[in-house]
Amino acid sequence: MDVKLREANANDAATCGSICYEAFKAIADEHNFPPDFPDRETAVGLLAAMIENSGFYGVVAEAEGRIVGSNFLDERGSIMGIGPITVAPAVQNLAIGRRLMGAVLERAHRRGAAGISLVQAGYHRRSLSLYLKLGFDVREHLSCMQGPAIKESVPGVTVRPANDSDQDACNRLCRRIHGHDRGGELRDAIRDGTARVAERAGRITGYTTQVAFFAHTVAETNDDLKALIGASDRFAGPGFLAPSRNGELMRWCLSKGLRIVQPMTLMTIGLYNEPAGAWLPSVLY
Repeated sequence: MDVKLREANANDAATCGSICYEAFKAIADEHNFPPDFPDRETAVGLLAAMIENSGFYGVVAEAEGRIVGSNFLDERGSIMGIGPITVAPAVQNLAIGRRLMGAVLERAHRRGAAGISLVQAGYHRRSLSLYLKLGFDVREHLSCMQGPAIKESVPGVTVRPANDSDQDACNRLCRRIHGHDRGGELRDAIRDGTARVAERAGRITGYTTQVAFFAHTVAETNDDLKALIGASDRFAGPGFLAPSRNGELMRWCLSKGLRIVQPMTLMTIGLYNEPAGAWLPSVLY
């Protein structure tokens, strides 16, 4: 199959979004897991927003004049995140995914990324094999958590909407925990009104861009993390991602009625620092 790659544009959103929905649903159905996107419209909306945002780079694969897949790179920080990568079910296993991955990896290296990350479905052995072959290392086992909003506060911790003046403190906290900040994503979340901060004695001890699949959270302690999760009115998308080895947090989530939806795996190339605090990754990390 003669496959050509090109940069994504706004006119691609509907087709790429439909393929994204179909591809994720097909692999989830095959393994008896719920799909990452509840419907076609949600996938189209997400990819349209990513194409419109100058902080993302999108690449489209075409064969015989039709779109057969796409991939995206979050370029808003020194650590760049990959995904979602999708290939139309009818043409999977023809190395199109490898070419789409190669394109964004080359882009990330060309733009001087200190590190590159992605999160893959733990049940999808083919994607795990591909990413290992491309040089990614497994860093963390994750659990996707979903359920009703907890709506509980943590004594001594106040949660409020984040504003522009909080950015420096939040970025310092992220650098302390991860060794780098995610200021671009934080800035977008403050603009969109989804970011929240946790405070103790007037000092920011945690923040979240949203407790959701495509968002991240960092905090000094599990109590700060619990406060941010407890203050969330919903967990957007399939849920939020939690490091499975954080037993205290996992037991607390399960005791509050949340459930594990699916296992996932954080993988990286390049710079990666063992987190020095409490955290929730996004599906792009």
